[in-house]
Amino acid sequence: MTHSTTRLAVDIGGTFTDLVLDLGERSLSAKVLTTHDAPERGVLEGTDIVLKQAGLKPADLDLIIHGTTLITNALIERKGARTALVTTEGFRDSLEIAYEHRFEQYDIYMERPEPLAPRPLRYEVPERVAADGSVLLPLDEAAVERLAERLVADKVEAVAICFLHAYQNDAHERRAREIIARRIPEAVIAISSEVCPEIREYERTSTTVANAYVLPVVERYLRRLDAGFRDLGTQAPLLMIMSSGGITTVETARRFPVRLAESGPAGGVVMALGVAAQNGIAKALSFDMGGTTAKITLIDDLRPQYSRHFEVARAARFVKGSGIPVRIPVIDMVEIGAGGGSIARTDALGRITVGPDSAGSVPGPASYGRGGTLPTVTDADLLLGWLDPKRFAGGHIDLAPQAAESAIESFVGGRIGLERTRAAYGIAELVTETMASAARVHAVENGKDMVGRTLIAFGGAAPLHAARLAQKLGITRVVIPVGAGVGSAHGFLQAPISYEVVRSRLVSLAAYDAAFVTDLFASMRAEAEGVVRLGAPKADLREERTAYMRYRGQGHEVRVPIADTSSETMRLAFEAVYRALYGRIIPKLEIEVVSWTLSLSEARGLPARAASVAASPAPARNGTRDLVDPVSGKTVDAGVYARDTLRPGAPVQGPAIIAEAETSTLIPGGFTAILNGAGHVIIERDAG
Repeated sequence: MTHSTTRLAVDIGGTFTDLVLDLGERSLSAKVLTTHDAPERGVLEGTDIVLKQAGLKPADLDLIIHGTTLITNALIERKGARTALVTTEGFRDSLEIAYEHRFEQYDIYMERPEPLAPRPLRYEVPERVAADGSVLLPLDEAAVERLAERLVADKVEAVAICFLHAYQNDAHERRAREIIARRIPEAVIAISSEVCPEIREYERTSTTVANAYVLPVVERYLRRLDAGFRDLGTQAPLLMIMSSGGITTVETARRFPVRLAESGPAGGVVMALGVAAQNGIAKALSFDMGGTTAKITLIDDLRPQYSRHFEVARAARFVKGSGIPVRIPVIDMVEIGAGGGSIARTDALGRITVGPDSAGSVPGPASYGRGGTLPTVTDADLLLGWLDPKRFAGGHIDLAPQAAESAIESFVGGRIGLERTRAAYGIAELVTETMASAARVHAVENGKDMVGRTLIAFGGAAPLHAARLAQKLGITRVVIPVGAGVGSAHGFLQAPISYEVVRSRLVSLAAYDAAFVTDLFASMRAEAEGVVRLGAPKADLREERTAYMRYRGQGHEVRVPIADTSSETMRLAFEAVYRALYGRIIPKLEIEVVSWTLSLSEARGLPARAASVAASPAPARNGTRDLVDPVSGKTVDAGVYARDTLRPGAPVQGPAIIAEAETSTLIPGGFTAILNGAGHVIIERDAG
């Protein structure tokens, strides 16, 4: 059995590893527990399962697209390489000084995350480049030679080189790398002028150190994964998904692994974008709830929010400013410690709390029967009747209701005098309200609102909580896409080959040099195309340009997409973005561009609008189940329907459960679901 194109998408999450096999005319999927001690083992086990489902051999695979939490986990768990920082004399402590502010001003016990390069491994070199790129002090090459010997003696495994103003002139960084590479492999040396050629010394240094920190980790993992696939019997090329939602080559991933930090969630947004296009949705809220976290992203006019700033390893997990900043192209999303494995407990005041810590895949929720004893959201969902214990995760895990009951009774209900079902309902309500609150704040921070949005829900746990979340947000329409339980992996298959280049060059619109800007974008285009053509040698390419602009004297910029680079067009574009964010502009104040980005990608179109379908008679139930309705809080008799037996246009009246292999969709009372022409489940609140 062979196919013209057989592609495999693999998404390693904190709890599950999801796989989708695309056979062209159809797709198959599998969900296995993530093997944190050796992530590639779960990937290979899942690959074997899904190939056997299709009746294929590993040799039949044409392409593998992969996203992983390995980079984020290595940074959070401090399991990266022994990393040294080489910097300009006098600046070794900029990594620790950071922003010179407290992220929790009144918390006397506040602790910052420790730098990835400890102070004894931060070295200084005499050299100095000015802000305009001119050399004030030549590089002391003899000092670098001596330093290289010391790095070996100190058993350093990776090196980050970050000299002052190297984004303007990279000569000293490149020369220092040449010298150090005589003693330490060049593959584990990162220089800031390649990793993050932008202003702001602390963030540039932090990003470069983070990249170096995971270089050996990613290299070892990719080598093991490649060997595992070869042993399995496939020679299919491997591509990697990036935090920006684009795909890149393994070679680029090896050089800049920090760009893969949020690769899995980014794939989910790509899938949500396609669903929005199929359903004609102008304003969407992408909602991805898996086993460990929930991710929420705003999508407007078929474009998600983008950013160049991201934090990992936060000391206070969801407090902005408490983590390690990295400046990479990333889809802007809010991440909440609210997944199926999020642990529930009570605090000193007798209140239920959920997360942000998670039981993960090991030991997992109490109901997994793998040694976990603490109650989780999954345990609560099981007690509420929302899950079928025999069909969880495609039937690969048999859930134990008695273990869930015991955990919730011992750690929640029994401690605050609640019957265990009511305690489970409290857990579900609290985790949903936590997600709703995070979504509201995220929208306000981006100058958006929830009015008129459609919730697109995917991930193993999202379809269970989506309708109630929508109700809390004032959203009346929810879409559960085809393959929602493994949504991010589906997104990998839709993502284009892409790459983004950034340059920090301060340009005032009052003294605008059009020729300089044209030459700047030409050099950026050449660099981006050199990467993209490795994965898409003959594809048509799409170019997008962005300027990060501000009023002179401001400390931060706003992201402004630019259609052309005339000064007047850029001024109007900046004022439109600024007014949308802040409600007004500042007349007669000078405008300047701080950084420029150019994104180059395959010219892939979005899916066509799905055809409308005629109404069909209501489907017959496949069974019934007693469950707690999330809206009323009462136990009700709900119909159970198999998703693959539903006919387009046939209404399913809540309360009901629509079951499929990797997830289940909960339709509360007062909501009606219908399958549309693209196969997506559309849930809408009943009138009144």
